Amino acid sequence: MLLTLLVTLGGAPSGRAEAAPVTFVHPGVLVSRGQLDFTREQVQAGAQPWKGAFDRMMGSAYASLTRVPKPRAVVECGSYSNPNHGCTDERQDALAAYTLSLAWYVTRDERYARKAVEIMDAWSGTIRDHTNSNAPLQTGWAGSTWPRAAEIIRYTSTAWAPDRVERFKTMLRTVYLPEVAGGSHSNGNWELSMTEAAIGIAVFLEDRTAYDKAVSKFRGRVPAYLYLRSDGALPRTAPGSGLDTRDEIVRYWQGQTTFVDGLSQETCRDLTHTGYGLSAISHIAETSRIQGQDLYPEIADRLRHALGLHATYELGEPVPGSLCGGTLKDHLGPVTEVGYNALSGRMGYAMTNTGTLTERKRPAGTDNLFVAWETLTHAGNPR
Repeated sequence: MLLTLLVTLGGAPSGRAEAAPVTFVHPGVLVSRGQLDFTREQVQAGAQPWKGAFDRMMGSAYASLTRVPKPRAVVECGSYSNPNHGCTDERQDALAAYTLSLAWYVTRDERYARKAVEIMDAWSGTIRDHTNSNAPLQTGWAGSTWPRAAEIIRYTSTAWAPDRVERFKTMLRTVYLPEVAGGSHSNGNWELSMTEAAIGIAVFLEDRTAYDKAVSKFRGRVPAYLYLRSDGALPRTAPGSGLDTRDEIVRYWQGQTTFVDGLSQETCRDLTHTGYGLSAISHIAETSRIQGQDLYPEIADRLRHALGLHATYELGEPVPGSLCGGTLKDHLGPVTEVGYNALSGRMGYAMTNTGTLTERKRPAGTDNLFVAWETLTHAGNPR
């Protein structure tokens, strides 16, 4: 009875007002105009690490002006993208649109804006659905990236015809948002990526109801994904998860029974999926900050401990036997820049290991899913 009460209280919604902005800020998904201006200034001055990051981006296939988009009416994605009917094409076309939008902003070469528009128009005129078991995650990944590109092009360029902007909005509203807005009770990186898509789409659509729903999902999921000792003997659970016994919670946390500050629900699965979750958390908080709400203070302790814990072992510290049996699989990927810049750079937290890992991996590239070019956009960015 006591355990049930503890778990129920741990997963209860916060009851706080979500406070969607009365007036949305544009561009305002992951990067603001001020951040884009800072990025452009640094690149134009040849300053590092931004110039090196920009050169890496421009040398990638995503920046190509000869790219031919590959839209599909139905994108079918099974587990681990098997079958893969348009999954890779959709994610990479979305990343290309975002890459080209950044290239446009830094260079002011309209060819990049027009190519980004071409890709977004191709998909908005074609896609109707996502199917199979990975549809929610696929929609979350692509749906996180499309609004970043759309915000930059829509609000800093004249390349996008108004009727095509409206068609793109319709695509986001009817194809993407319904798939991601309800969240997921799968591993936490699913719901976090889906929530990132939902909040980005809400900003582009200026949909306050969708924004508030996404923030509510975020507030329920982050404490259930990143553990702090103040949570008690067991991790907290997400609202509606159905996890109400110790055995169920331990099984959901990959069999881990010793919980330490910053542990993720997927740490003992592998660091790659953990990185997806940490990245989505950082992205959502960054968008909220741009929109004037700033969720970072609510999740700062969880995120800084999580980044620090995983960075420590990525840097070669031996893994104790009490943590995942003494073995951690895979690597985080290029996911630390946004959170590190916010927590250490703007909020002043000491994050030595995270800083060392972040600098060692610069310039950060892309995971080819939904993370891209974050040394360029967020390294040392004070805005």
